[in-house]
Amino acid sequence: VQLQASGGGLVQAGGSLRLSCAASRRTSSANAMGWFRQAPGKEREFVASVSWDGGSIIYADNVQGRFTISRRKADSTMYLQMNSLKPEDTAVYYCAVSMFAVAGRGNTNYAYWGQGTLVTVSS
Repeated sequence: VQLQASGGGLVQAGGSLRLSCAASRRTSSANAMGWFRQAPGKEREFVASVSWDGGSIIYADNVQGRFTISRRKADSTMYLQMNSLKPEDTAVYYCAVSMFAVAGRGNTNYAYWGQGTLVTVSS
């Protein structure tokens, strides 16, 4: 199983970035996918998840209204549109594929992880 996250970079506060995660269709077309992030010195935290069909979406409270998760069913590519970025959004962002069709916030619900892409938001 291979997951490739991309799209990270350096942006000023208030700016936007779009992360992408390419996954093997064979392993993820019927599975939920999610984004997590880990800031320096902190534990990995849930950001957002999307069900296998895109019908169920969950956001962490601290990104609700600013981030939008989506997935392209044809090839199971997942996206995270991040707007109104804040310095506290600075972290390595990881994409993950769940063992389930619908998954929530717990990282134990996810079996496969990408390598991460760094997002840095300057003040």
